[in-house]
Amino acid sequence: MDDKSDNSLAFRAAAGDSEAFAELLERHYDRIYRVSARVLFGEGELAADVTQEVCLKLRDKLCSFRGDSQFTTWLYRIVANAAYDALRDNSVRQRIEQNYAETISLLGAGHSSEAEDSDWLYRALSQLSDKLRITVFLVIEEELTHAEAGKVLQIPEKTVSWRMHEVRKQLRVMAANRETER
Repeated sequence: MDDKSDNSLAFRAAAGDSEAFAELLERHYDRIYRVSARVLFGEGELAADVTQEVCLKLRDKLCSFRGDSQFTTWLYRIVANAAYDALRDNSVRQRIEQNYAETISLLGAGHSSEAEDSDWLYRALSQLSDKLRITVFLVIEEELTHAEAGKVLQIPEKTVSWRMHEVRKQLRVMAANRETER
């Protein structure tokens, strides 16, 4: 195994190699933040807090990394769980919704159609369950295959495929309802 691969660095960091740990953080800090921000609806300050929490706890968690999957797959799981924990706090969810509403209201009148579409998509995605939303993020935004997303989420590939089908179905219904309301 290449001594600079993520898996190799993870094993070395778990054994106490500070340089290996620093290199892992340097390589993956942006990914940790990006996953946190997506799960938390783009709430930057909270995503930064979750990112810091993950980084602080990562050294201890590395002892549980067995190499059964790629390090990034294992890391996605750690980050998504930490972000879900933050999202479960109802006050956090309310703050995210309030900040999003303020952002939408600041958009200029010249962008009304684009703003309306963005607002609708955000509301539609926020109505999805957390499980569906993180699946969409991993498959669409992170461009993981259904098999890779399944490993991250610790579910079968077929379940990822079903979730993506369910998302499309729910979005079609929401879009039809939106057209009916216009």
